Amino acid sequence: MLRLLRRFVLAAVIVALTPLVLTLLYTVVTPVSTRMVWRMVTLKGYERSVVPLEAVARTVPAVLIASEDGQFCRHRGVDWRELMAVIEDEDGPSRGASTLPMQVARNLFLWQGDTGFTAMVRKGLEIPLALMIDLVWSKRRMMEIYLNIAEWGPGGEFGIEAGAQRAFGKPAARLSLGEAALLVSILPNPVRRDARAPSGGVRRKAAIISRRAGSADTGCLRLAAS
Repeated sequence: MLRLLRRFVLAAVIVALTPLVLTLLYTVVTPVSTRMVWRMVTLKGYERSVVPLEAVARTVPAVLIASEDGQFCRHRGVDWRELMAVIEDEDGPSRGASTLPMQVARNLFLWQGDTGFTAMVRKGLEIPLALMIDLVWSKRRMMEIYLNIAEWGPGGEFGIEAGAQRAFGKPAARLSLGEAALLVSILPNPVRRDARAPSGGVRRKAAIISRRAGSADTGCLRLAAS
């Protein structure tokens, strides 16, 4: 019994330390997401070209922050005010409260697409993971990793470079504000939504976040003028 308990504790320690070790490694190595791993295991493959943040049009992170995480440069991984507002919503959660660090944590260490109880469990795991990676990485590195692991197309196109090439036939460095907004508007489901042939709903969402992008706080990213 004691031996079994020791093995359980050892396994728990390994499971707990693995994300920390990987996070430290990902400070210098661009990671693959769990979704990419699943596509490799199922022999579907994926397409990705890793690009540094300076090789991405500055409109892209501005639009992403405006759409997904307006307090990205101010919080430390979790937007507690937004999270509490969602929890306390008397009519039930009508929106998500996932920050970009929480989305990165989900893509790197957790699973996708569940609802109900398993989704609540995943959200509970996202929070400490997001706090950890925000402590280890700079905001600039966080954005760079997000842009290179997010899924941007229905055929296994991962990373903003592959997404830009598929949708508009141009590198991510040359994306306009409108094009960046269309790409961001297909998240988190690039299989059902297509930036190359956007629906009316995608166009409307893109127009809204394009207007918001002008006031998005990107100061923590130290973006060069373009």
